[in-house]
Amino acid sequence: MSTTIDQAFIKQFEREVHEAYQRQGSKLRNTVRTISNVSGSAAVFQKVGKGTASTKSTNSMVPVMNLDHTSIEVVLSDYYAGDWIDRLDELKINIDERQVIANAGANALGRKTDELIINALSGANSQVIADGNIGMTKDKILSAFETFGENDVPDDNMRFCVVGWKQWSDMLSIDEFVNADYIGADNLPFAGITQAKMFLGTIFVPHSGLPIDANDIRSCFYYHKTAIGHAAASEVQTDISWHGDRASHFVNNMMSQGAGLIDESGVVVINCDETPD
Repeated sequence: MSTTIDQAFIKQFEREVHEAYQRQGSKLRNTVRTISNVSGSAAVFQKVGKGTASTKSTNSMVPVMNLDHTSIEVVLSDYYAGDWIDRLDELKINIDERQVIANAGANALGRKTDELIINALSGANSQVIADGNIGMTKDKILSAFETFGENDVPDDNMRFCVVGWKQWSDMLSIDEFVNADYIGADNLPFAGITQAKMFLGTIFVPHSGLPIDANDIRSCFYYHKTAIGHAAASEVQTDISWHGDRASHFVNNMMSQGAGLIDESGVVVINCDETPD
């Protein structure tokens, strides 16, 4: 066996972990503002208030908008996901098994990324739609939609709504959500994969990691991309070291990331009852 096979294994494994994270690790990262290559332990996002246009007389000074600027600091934390690979398990040459381990590490970090974003969304509590002892309904969605309109949240294809799988099932009973007569054949939720769907100018995404309280009330989040910030000082990296006393490689997947709430007016919490019938 070539003495360089370990290096080939390491390089291949690192690439597979990175690709797996990009492909399926995080469902929510691309739905929020993101800064990469952050230097230091925190990142700063700018929140800008609304401007007002005014008139001016001939030869006078152009009026300034006096925009309100607020800095939002997001603290970054380090996260790790490691595992042992025994040399005799033949993972180095068994591509299918190696991919299983690579996906497991990438998915663990991806779930942590989503957890950070969901925790940031959970910090918004000024605009809450009560559960009303019912699940997700059209009226709740329209209420969130109206709130965004009243807050002048841009309608620019950057609105998202992350819901639990029970709420996704509830929405499949809403005629306007599933009937081609309303939305056209291309936008049917079961025309392809069931990972996202456009409805009312909003991309709905089902997710298994949303918070649920002791009374089976699930919190879903209707938000604009600019309302949440995600920062990464270190993207997913993989370090593989040989331990002779264990005759194994230790694979350590790691990243440094953080997320925070930037603009609470761009987040509506939709509470839904999941109590079994």
